[in-house]
Amino acid sequence: MLPVSEAEKIILNLVKPFTSEEDSEILPLLAANNRILAEALISKWDFPYWDNSAMDGYALRYADIADLSDWQNVQLVIAPYKIPAGMAVNKCLQQGECVRIFTGGMLPHGADTVIMQEDTERLDNFLQLKVKPTQGEYVRHRGEFIKAGTTLVSAGTKLGATEIGALASARCQQVRVYRQPKIAIISTGNELVSLERSQYLQSGQIIDSNLYALSTLITQSGAIAIPFGIVSDDQAEMDLVIRKAIASADMIISSGGVSVGDYDYIGEILEKMGANIHVCSVAIKPGKPLTVASLNRSINVNESEDIMLYFGVPGNPVSAMMSFWRFIRGAIMKLSGANSNYWYPQFIKAVTSKDLHAQGRRETYLWGQLTYYNGNPIFQPINNYSSGNLMSAIGTNALAVMRVNQTYVPSGDEVMIMIV
Repeated sequence: MLPVSEAEKIILNLVKPFTSEEDSEILPLLAANNRILAEALISKWDFPYWDNSAMDGYALRYADIADLSDWQNVQLVIAPYKIPAGMAVNKCLQQGECVRIFTGGMLPHGADTVIMQEDTERLDNFLQLKVKPTQGEYVRHRGEFIKAGTTLVSAGTKLGATEIGALASARCQQVRVYRQPKIAIISTGNELVSLERSQYLQSGQIIDSNLYALSTLITQSGAIAIPFGIVSDDQAEMDLVIRKAIASADMIISSGGVSVGDYDYIGEILEKMGANIHVCSVAIKPGKPLTVASLNRSINVNESEDIMLYFGVPGNPVSAMMSFWRFIRGAIMKLSGANSNYWYPQFIKAVTSKDLHAQGRRETYLWGQLTYYNGNPIFQPINNYSSGNLMSAIGTNALAVMRVNQTYVPSGDEVMIMIV
């Protein structure tokens, strides 16, 4: 069995990311949510475009009050115009003058400081200061946020609300993003029945829930799930389905058939197809019987091998999801062109609300819910840790990680938590 960290390293080293030249497309900005940017976007303009006010108040010349010890008695003349946001200003502020300005309003020439309205008192057409502002206060200077010619969003970034909003501000109507990977899903086992045929479920049979769970996880990872249905425990049939998946997908995930039973034959089929098997078991609980193989589809135009990854995950539903959370999601993100920030799980420390137990022979992941109390993270484990009990995983958003040889964490102690 491979340690979890070594299996993770092997898997990520096998992934060949998409290239912007061959695996990208141009989308309207609003269609690019959760997509991976394929090329860096360089700002063509300074942001802000011009000096503007960060507050409702009055714009003034700091030089008019800088050297005055009795600034409290200074009365500035209020200019006979106002500057709301969106109004172009071609006026110049004169000595001893100030002007009413609103948040986002463009500073007139000569003004370099804004005092907020609560710190002033208006006396007819004059303004008296209650406090002395500092020079440049409440002014957002041109180029303060970002200057023209600098990178606005880096390639490999997953686009979300903040990135899309910023790109809209930068007048970017279209973006080049990586295409979404196509992930084939194959469910194996004579005991499986599709949800569509659930009315025919007989004794000894179960619904193929892995198809739905894995499809959802794939979609959440920004990829496209391609279901290949249920394959019976027949090697010839499985061989045919795998070859069809190779022809139409970028990665394959099969569930079941990877343990050591009489009907667990995925590794044998892959070897006959010429695959290189890199992982066949991992020291993790649940999810020990994980198969990871690479298949050479062809030689591409650049005379390099066209490698695709095959993941054979356990048939037990929680084990299948665990394999995805811990290993496959990161592989999909790397394949998608995402930068390395997205390849690895996110870990934090939290206090467990109940005692945690593990055998200690394998790295153990206990599912439950991460909540917060007074801002502090609390892990609430469930009561039944059977990897065949998918119902116990409802509401799971975190996993407590028990390291090898760690058998007990008492209630109230900190434990490492993996966010899912």
